[in-house]
Amino acid sequence: MALVNIREALPFPKGDNSSDTLIAGVHFNLTTLQQWNWTYYSNGTFSNGSYCFLAFEPYTPQLLSNGTFLNETSCYSPINPMGTRSKVGLFFACFFGLSIMFTFVNLRKHGRLFLPQEKRFHAIGRRWQWYWMLVVAGFAIISAIAGVDVDRYYVPELPIVLNNFFWILMLPTTMCVVWESVRHWGSWQERQLVDPNSFALKQDDRRSKVEFWIPLVFYFFTWMNFFMVVPRPWGAIELQRDPEQTAQKAEPAATDLRFKIGAFFLFGSWLTTIFSLWHSIKHYKSRNRGILNRIIGFIKYIPPRFIITIPLSLVMIGYEAASAFEFAISPMKIATNLAFMYGLGWGPIAMIIVIQEIYGYMSPNEDRELIRQRRVRGAEIDQEMGITKKPHWWSRIHSENRQLGVQDQIARNVSEVGGGQATTRNIERNIEMRNMPAQNRRDSNKPVPDITTLRTAANLLFPAHTMEKTQERFTDHPPQVRGRTASNAATNSNPTTRASVNDRSESNNSTASGLTLGARPQQVRSMLDV
Repeated sequence: MALVNIREALPFPKGDNSSDTLIAGVHFNLTTLQQWNWTYYSNGTFSNGSYCFLAFEPYTPQLLSNGTFLNETSCYSPINPMGTRSKVGLFFACFFGLSIMFTFVNLRKHGRLFLPQEKRFHAIGRRWQWYWMLVVAGFAIISAIAGVDVDRYYVPELPIVLNNFFWILMLPTTMCVVWESVRHWGSWQERQLVDPNSFALKQDDRRSKVEFWIPLVFYFFTWMNFFMVVPRPWGAIELQRDPEQTAQKAEPAATDLRFKIGAFFLFGSWLTTIFSLWHSIKHYKSRNRGILNRIIGFIKYIPPRFIITIPLSLVMIGYEAASAFEFAISPMKIATNLAFMYGLGWGPIAMIIVIQEIYGYMSPNEDRELIRQRRVRGAEIDQEMGITKKPHWWSRIHSENRQLGVQDQIARNVSEVGGGQATTRNIERNIEMRNMPAQNRRDSNKPVPDITTLRTAANLLFPAHTMEKTQERFTDHPPQVRGRTASNAATNSNPTTRASVNDRSESNNSTASGLTLGARPQQVRSMLDV
């Protein structure tokens, strides 16, 4: 790296004659070199302002009489071995690449819906923090891989620009990860508070208006940081080929006013995140009296992950502001202090990702948690009302001790054919998600079945003597049917006749009642009549 930082023009070494020069054991035509404005530098390179070639072994080229070089090697070639900056950068590249897998797992876990989507709480709100984590990981991988060639390039060029360009993009996107986690935590507290009572909080009060404007303020500061830092000519960062060039070109470009203002805009987004956290604790947690109790309560209500991620994000912003004032610790300098660069520039971002992944693994899905809270509230209400639900095995043991109704018989038949607990859970979930299938329009055009057909089917399924017993059971004065009074009177007056009728019914294995015997017998002509 010392050879790269020290570069000054040297006179061509003397050769065999006045028109010859000897460089790295190879003779060059001095007249041709001077004709095409080639200059020999102390770092062992040829350059004419447009092209640059290596002039030391084993990369020494051959010069033709027309000024063309053969077997030349560009100065911007990765010929140096990997240094500390490259090795640490590869470690971070592997780390962020591995984090993408865990981020997708947590995105699927927390992004799934088990309850119907509500207009007040959108499902994408809980997914944004994981989306931003994927963006941060992508920028980090590109920046770390490009940082490998910062050490390997003999003369600095594009890799130093790519390394810092995508690192700059990592800062506002990491701040978006912290912001979305804080904002969604407040939304989750509101959802738990509103779920038992939808009218517990108003939707047009000062609280809701503040929650509407806070995201706009945060993203205003974040986008202003982006527009201050990113759209600029980055070519000046490459000009670090000698100390004089670095001081005149690279350092002013890396510490200009726009970098300083951009860092302060990002600090404004951090303050907005703190205000959002305070706002959520104020409205969705129990209030304490007194200044000291409020401070203690505020700290107590802060989730543990925010106690770590919010200070880490502040360290990240502080390093960006410090590097905008001091070029010696800036990652835009090739020979920078790597302890500051990776310890304060990359370390906080990696720690924020780790904290978020651990939180996603340990915390449950919010819809599942809300369902669990509803069950707990239902059990508490049943206990207050004195309702004790029988266990699942109770109905199986005591089902024979009571007379089954029509619905119970159908349910028992269905359970024998298929269904069971799995079907029951599926039906309960469809009811919970409000996914009950709607009737098709073409079903409404189907003809309505005749009432006579329905009665005939009911008589076949449920015999007449059962209906008669049921009717006599629930009717004080059963109606008199034609033919029934006379037959009943005759049967009751003559015991012999009544016995003969019963014997005839039993001998024919018929289940017909007195109503059926008194009526005119049905003549079956074909199976269509049935």
